[in-house]
Amino acid sequence: MTDSGHLSADEVAVLIPALNESLRIRDVVTAALAHYRQVIVVDDGSDDGTAECIADLPVILLRHPRRMGKGHALRSGFAEARTRGLRGVLTMDGDGQHAASDLPRLLDSANRHPGCIIIGARLRKRALQPIHRRLANEFGDWGIAWGTGYQVADSQSGQRFYPEQVLALDDIPGEGFVFEAQVVISAARQLGTRCVSVPIESRYRSAGCTEQFRRSHFRPLSDLYRITSHIVLQALRYGHIRAVYRAIQANPPLIDDPSGEFATAATLPPAQREPV
Repeated sequence: MTDSGHLSADEVAVLIPALNESLRIRDVVTAALAHYRQVIVVDDGSDDGTAECIADLPVILLRHPRRMGKGHALRSGFAEARTRGLRGVLTMDGDGQHAASDLPRLLDSANRHPGCIIIGARLRKRALQPIHRRLANEFGDWGIAWGTGYQVADSQSGQRFYPEQVLALDDIPGEGFVFEAQVVISAARQLGTRCVSVPIESRYRSAGCTEQFRRSHFRPLSDLYRITSHIVLQALRYGHIRAVYRAIQANPPLIDDPSGEFATAATLPPAQREPV
């Protein structure tokens, strides 16, 4: 008999938000289907034929009539997964910067850390990451810590696992990339959820790279400003600044890396944390 607490590949879906991803979307979806039977693609008002590129593939295709932002795309995918009775969602971007081969590692980590949000942290080959993106990510990590009360490695990564209790959270504020930050904060405050980071490779356009990537929709200055200002305003409204600071210092990033390449000082099972 299967352990009711153990997540199998058939109990989760891969969720891919897509906006004008005709360059890579077919390769991304095909790779995801090689690992998981259920793949949800949310076409967020694309006008470049993104949906047509995967029309013959066995995916669950949701289409927004106009561009509504990544937050709405994720909400649509979460709702679809819950309607289908799934116990979790693995997310990846449609531009090819995430490797589908890393998804099983995230699910394995989810089984080692039940109830946690699992993040594919771009810790390997970080030299390939443009310096402005790396600095933006580190600044984002700082902001997320003030919202959650614990530190996160690569809080801006879009490759994640969300457990069913996080999918069920209602009224999560924030649009666009702000939503991905807010869902982590809301889960920490309402459920006591911890993030666990699994090391993955950085995949960007660089000299000698034969893969093609479209220009990122993420704008480091404007989007990071929106994310950070949103978090700072929430932190000020929430208060308890000294208590949150102490919690941050006491909870370094939790990195799940069986290879031992990336060590972590955090060993407390996240399910035992109390909401900050």
